[in-house]
Amino acid sequence: MLNYIWAGLIIVSLVFALVSDATDLTRDTYRNGQPLPVRLELDRPYDAEAPRQAATLVLDSTAFRSFYDVDGTPEAGYPVTIRRSGGETEIILEDGASLPAPLDVIRDATNPRDNILQGALSDVAIQQGGDGAVLEGGLSFGTVRFVKLGAITTAAIDLAEVAVSIALGLIGVLVLFLGLSKIAEDAGIIYSLVKLVRPVLGPLFPDIPRDHPAMGMIALNLAANVFGLGNAATPFGIKAMEELQKLNPEPDTATDSMAMLLALNTASVQLIPPITLIAILGVETNNVYFPILFTTMGSLIVAITAAKLLSKLRRFRATDPLRNGPLEVAPVTPDSEV
Repeated sequence: MLNYIWAGLIIVSLVFALVSDATDLTRDTYRNGQPLPVRLELDRPYDAEAPRQAATLVLDSTAFRSFYDVDGTPEAGYPVTIRRSGGETEIILEDGASLPAPLDVIRDATNPRDNILQGALSDVAIQQGGDGAVLEGGLSFGTVRFVKLGAITTAAIDLAEVAVSIALGLIGVLVLFLGLSKIAEDAGIIYSLVKLVRPVLGPLFPDIPRDHPAMGMIALNLAANVFGLGNAATPFGIKAMEELQKLNPEPDTATDSMAMLLALNTASVQLIPPITLIAILGVETNNVYFPILFTTMGSLIVAITAAKLLSKLRRFRATDPLRNGPLEVAPVTPDSEV
């Protein structure tokens, strides 16, 4: 189901991007190929042969709004560099300049790495003075098309890199705690834990057979969440889902127990604030302890109630893999295999 949801979101975002980009092309939002009227003010006489000269770019507010058909107002002046390159006069705005729309989009689309706005100056009229000079002309920028589609593609690539970094960082944690859980299972600690938590968790997971190791993994997962150990909760939750899948006759449909475990994890049951919050707030964490406690208890009640009520609805009950009763499994002991 999650795969279908993600696929649907991706398709919707792509359709939205294509419609938005097509609208921009139809309206010519970025005025591709059309020079923007500008004025450049220099503190010294203009030298047409100089490779670089400092100047101030002045955009007339009325002309700017009329040219781009927007309501934004540019600033009084922008520091720029006039550069001669290949027989052309280029204007380069300083990095980090606060630009009105759509100049900010043009900057991000044409120079995403350098974060500068660069354009070619044409039809220049020069007015030399004793202490400076004024240049008037048209400023043309690079062609801008498919902005939204490009943004989605860039975001997908960037987030893919983030996902890989997170996955690699979790390998050590997963190996450590899954190894500990295997040792605890072979030593019989998991089975002792199952007997201990069965009276509490049994009513929430009635489909799990008595003394099954899935209950112990669920207990470890919830305990790690309660004590704010998110990195430890992840491998225990994965292992719990693996054990629950062994009781599931259908590989592509979650059981009520799986839904309940996911709901409990989504509720973020915590009695001890997360380590990150403690590091940030220090002793002031006491001020947020009771709000955290009340919030997590409220979310826990809502999660359990929602999972139980939805499992009783005919629509969801009809798709429950265990609607005909729990699977018959052999009793599990420390010396036997599941």
